[in-house]
Amino acid sequence: MKAHHVHRLAIWSVLLLFAAVFLLPLYVMVATSLKDMAEVRDGSLLSLPGGLNFDAWHKAWSQACTGTDCGGLRPFFWNSTLMVVPAVLISTALGAVNGYVFAKWRFKGSEFMFGLMLFGAFMPLQVVLLPMSQVLGWFQLADSIWGLVIVHVLVGLATTTLFFRNYYVSLPDELIRAAMLDGAGFWRIFWRIVLPLSAPIMVVTLIWQFTAIWNDFLFGVVFSAGDAKPITVGLNNMANTSSSVKEYNVDMAAAMIAALPTLAIYVLAGKYFVRGLTAGAVKG
Repeated sequence: MKAHHVHRLAIWSVLLLFAAVFLLPLYVMVATSLKDMAEVRDGSLLSLPGGLNFDAWHKAWSQACTGTDCGGLRPFFWNSTLMVVPAVLISTALGAVNGYVFAKWRFKGSEFMFGLMLFGAFMPLQVVLLPMSQVLGWFQLADSIWGLVIVHVLVGLATTTLFFRNYYVSLPDELIRAAMLDGAGFWRIFWRIVLPLSAPIMVVTLIWQFTAIWNDFLFGVVFSAGDAKPITVGLNNMANTSSSVKEYNVDMAAAMIAALPTLAIYVLAGKYFVRGLTAGAVKG
């Protein structure tokens, strides 16, 4: 065997080993969720289930926690859906407009303003909990889904603006100047020229925001109550519910249900996410 073949085989072996170690927890979750409690107690953690048993999935979705009225993950799942869709769309739309302004319509103090907004992308989220709760209370939006939407839009605006601004900087300034010479204004240039070229960064921003908002626990547990809790809070409540017999298969099924939307997004659109990250990296 030639030396470069040995080298390639060694690289692939190491990569496969790392992939197996990384995916092992996911395998344990899926395998455990397909077992009944007798298999969980008597079998090995890594053993395959005896068959495709979806009873734990059904219980996690609609029947778990009936003793404490949590009703399974179904209501929390739809709460997260109602929260994520408008929050992602609004924060992405505002980020696109902001990035367009900071990249192509610079004004006096725009760099300083962008620097302040950039600080918001790296600011610890804990520092906004108290002021945000006060603002939501003033507008009577505390403990509501729309309150969570506003929180995620404001928190995500710095990141979406950063993404779009860095991408739009790579677009040729000549396109904007030529459109202005033809009489096009701010919004016409944005809709007819800039936005059609934004597909790569749009995909990145949508996936990033969807993942961040869907998986958020901090804001969900602080700013929600009653019937407005997102799925991460519902999952936490389910896993910590006291019962005479701990049903690990139901907990694993619930965790998989909570993770499925983000897993599906990355499986279906992961390659576009990588392409979008590299698009516009080099100007010119």
